[in-house]
Amino acid sequence: MIWGIFKRDMCHATRNVIAVIVSMGLVVVPALYAWFNIAASWDPYGNTKALKVAVANNDKGYKSDLIPVRVNVGETIISTLHANDQLDWQFVKSDKAIDGVKSGEYYAAIVIPKGFSADMMTLFSPDIKHAQLKYYLNEKINPIAPHITDQGATTVVNTIDKTFAKTIAQVGLDLASSILHYSQSPQMAEYMRNLNGNLTTMADTLSGASQQVTSYSQLLGSANDIVDSTGKLLASATKAGKQAQNALKQGKSGATSLTSAGANVTSSVNTALDQVSGAFDQVAAKVNKAFDAIGKDSDTAASQLATLSEQISSGESLYDTYITSLNHMRESVEQLPDSDSAKQALLEAIDREITLLEAAKGDSQKLAQQLKDASTQVTQDTAAAERSRKEILNRITSAKQSISNVRDDYATNVKPKIDALASTVSTLISQTDSLITQLSGTADNLDDVTGDVGTNVTSIRSTLGAIAKKLDSSAATVKELITKLETGGNAGDGNSDGGDGDNDADSGESDELRALATANASTLSTLISAPVALQRVSVYPIANYGSAMAPFYTILSIWVGAIILCAMLKVTISDREKAHVLGLGDTLPRIAGPSGPGNASRWGLRLDHEYFGRYAIFALLALLQGTLVCLGDTYFLGVQANHALQFLAVGWLAALVFSNIVYTLTVSFGDIGKAVAVVLLVMQVAGSGGTFPIETLPKFFQMLYPFLPFPHAIDAMHAAMAGSYGNEYLLDMVYLALFLIPSLLLGLVLRKPVIRLNNWVSRNLESTKVM
Repeated sequence: MIWGIFKRDMCHATRNVIAVIVSMGLVVVPALYAWFNIAASWDPYGNTKALKVAVANNDKGYKSDLIPVRVNVGETIISTLHANDQLDWQFVKSDKAIDGVKSGEYYAAIVIPKGFSADMMTLFSPDIKHAQLKYYLNEKINPIAPHITDQGATTVVNTIDKTFAKTIAQVGLDLASSILHYSQSPQMAEYMRNLNGNLTTMADTLSGASQQVTSYSQLLGSANDIVDSTGKLLASATKAGKQAQNALKQGKSGATSLTSAGANVTSSVNTALDQVSGAFDQVAAKVNKAFDAIGKDSDTAASQLATLSEQISSGESLYDTYITSLNHMRESVEQLPDSDSAKQALLEAIDREITLLEAAKGDSQKLAQQLKDASTQVTQDTAAAERSRKEILNRITSAKQSISNVRDDYATNVKPKIDALASTVSTLISQTDSLITQLSGTADNLDDVTGDVGTNVTSIRSTLGAIAKKLDSSAATVKELITKLETGGNAGDGNSDGGDGDNDADSGESDELRALATANASTLSTLISAPVALQRVSVYPIANYGSAMAPFYTILSIWVGAIILCAMLKVTISDREKAHVLGLGDTLPRIAGPSGPGNASRWGLRLDHEYFGRYAIFALLALLQGTLVCLGDTYFLGVQANHALQFLAVGWLAALVFSNIVYTLTVSFGDIGKAVAVVLLVMQVAGSGGTFPIETLPKFFQMLYPFLPFPHAIDAMHAAMAGSYGNEYLLDMVYLALFLIPSLLLGLVLRKPVIRLNNWVSRNLESTKVM
């Protein structure tokens, strides 16, 4: 019965050219649907170079003292993007870029602000700012384009990060290399020698400073005692100052008359000197008188001469007193400051006066001696006495001249300077009086200050002690640095034949630094900027995006093909066809009842015969659809298929399962079944995981996922294309085949109760003359 129905369907399908063309169209249309979608999505991410993305650079650049090079990250970005064909980069002004995004001319725009480089370089300052790019995106043009342009923007950001890190690293390595080369130059050797000398001097200075600070601390300890004594001294000084004030008041009145007293003294001195000169005249007269009496009364003359000698000798004390006073005056003048212009002149005048007085004293002494000698000669030798007389008279004349010189010098030199000194005494006393008054007030203030000095001195001594320790520590550190520099210099010379382990370690570090600095700075900076390289290892690799999407579109087209078959072919068998299959002519007997499924069962054409008989042509055309679309995928489009036969087997099984499901729904529910088939199609497009991973879909679709045929067919096709893990392929094929069970159960068993309902719905739809 099934074979008979299938043969008649095949004859009818090939009865004329139109039928053949339509049958061929039913096989080809699903394949075209798959092929167009697969070809359109063959390599979309490889053609993103046509997407226009605007780039505007407003970066002004930056140059700092830390990195002695001008940094302009914006220019680096532009240079990098010129060589990037990932997107169609459009380099325009910022205004045009933003307006182009709004108008749809550009899918997106990246604007680099003015301070971009400066913000990036705040990495080396306390106030770090996050450098930002402005990214404008038109999301209404296309749903996928924003994601592609986002990837392009991410690429720009990654390029900036790598370029920045590479620039910093390269500058640092170049600087290290320059330092290493310079360290090996003669200038550096000379500099190191100078540095060692300076450091040695610095260490000595620090040590000396430590000792000096310690001495200051000890001095402050002594000063503490002095301060205590000073307090007591100031107290007594205040008292003495008050007494001195009283004395100064008295001295001030005496100083006022000093000038007149000096004039009186001068007059008295002149009078005294005149009297001395007159006395010498009297002595001369007495000498003449005594010598005249030699012949008459020698004893009396000798006695007179002896008396004159004693008188003159007794007057020598006056000279000594005068000289002593001048010496005291000289000592006082020597206490004056050297800057005083009157000091030296007054000293010279006093010295001359003392010299003249000593000369006059000498003449007086010689005169006294001659008179004494003459007193003894008078009684012995008259001729000798006469000679002595002449010498004595000459000596008297010389003494008078000395006295005259003393008087003249006193009047000319000493007297004016004494008058000048007297004139300043009054001023000095007044100033001293004021000073004592200030001293009294200062003493009162210092009396309060000295009480706190002791405490402060103790604190200062503690601080100075700590400073001395730090200076000693700094000196030790500098000396250690000198030792290390000398050791490092010896290790760097490479001339050492041996040495301790530290030198060997330093030499090894120098060698490592030298190797690092002499390496390719660009290569090293690139490594530092991107220390991790992603090694992509494809597991079950897929050749391209079109091949990756081929299972989804292929399975989808097979389902669409099943729907087309049910839309174009009749799923029910007419009574005339049943009669021909049964050999009953053109019509069934009247007793068959109304036309419908199962009405010829009494003649042996059961419901299952009708189901499979008509489904046979559906299955044949579905297999042809699956075969064509899979072969076209593999050999026409070049879709990857590592296991071509398995790939084709998935298409065959999917064609049988999908065609049976759609056929069963249509047989059981008529046009409503077709609508259900379309609904299932929509549900599976969203929930099959063919485009997005099922884990990214809403919870409802994740729960629905195992109960849809699409996911299992797609997974089986993926396994056939790229390889299977274990029994993955076979299990997916079994899961897909299991969907035949509920479909056959519905078509053979569960459809019987709804046949009348379906017929009633069909009659009502036909009665509308529209549906």
